[in-house]
Amino acid sequence: MTAIRLLLVDDDPLVRAGLSFMMGGADDIEIVGEAADGSEVEALVDRTRPDVVLMDIRMPTVDGLTATERLRGRQEAPQVVVLTTFHADEQVLRALRAGAAGFVLKDTPPAEILAAVRRVAAGDPVLSPTVTRQLMEHAAGGAPDTRRATARDRVASLNDREREVAVSVGQGRSNAEIAAELFMSVATVKTHVSRILAKLGLNNRVQIALLTYDAGLLEEDGH
Repeated sequence: MTAIRLLLVDDDPLVRAGLSFMMGGADDIEIVGEAADGSEVEALVDRTRPDVVLMDIRMPTVDGLTATERLRGRQEAPQVVVLTTFHADEQVLRALRAGAAGFVLKDTPPAEILAAVRRVAAGDPVLSPTVTRQLMEHAAGGAPDTRRATARDRVASLNDREREVAVSVGQGRSNAEIAAELFMSVATVKTHVSRILAKLGLNNRVQIALLTYDAGLLEEDGH
């Protein structure tokens, strides 16, 4: 089995040491580098080619949000998991909009952080439906009119089936749950999700969820 290549980014050397000790003990994870600031990330990514970047939000020179935006704008970008001390934080929300695959709290048990890295490496977002909704509602404080109008314009490009799948993704359902609810195969659900991402220019399922929230689709569906 090929090990997951992991880059650690945090300005606190003690946090980096703890993460390195914890993650480095896993047989399927290889720590390929460490950075103390977002300004170091792009060069390190070029040199080490990580699969996943565990990214602190608050750093002195270039913060994790800016570093995430820069990374996710590149070809063949690694997945990013944001490290934070807050559940509902505006910067976390912005990082997710920029393309981060999810976030973990710094006080999360080690086994759960390991599981989060493995899930993201496998292409699954690291957000439960409950946390997603709390984050969107509390950090965003409701979608402003301009953002809602823009989001509605974007989702208008989806056909009815794609819209149904997008709403289900926004509700936090898995591919298997969506398949059962909409009477289609899991393979068909994956195809729809891929088309939605391509049509809307999004990076991952988390961004689909955020867009359906911004467009008011989850409210229309009674959730």
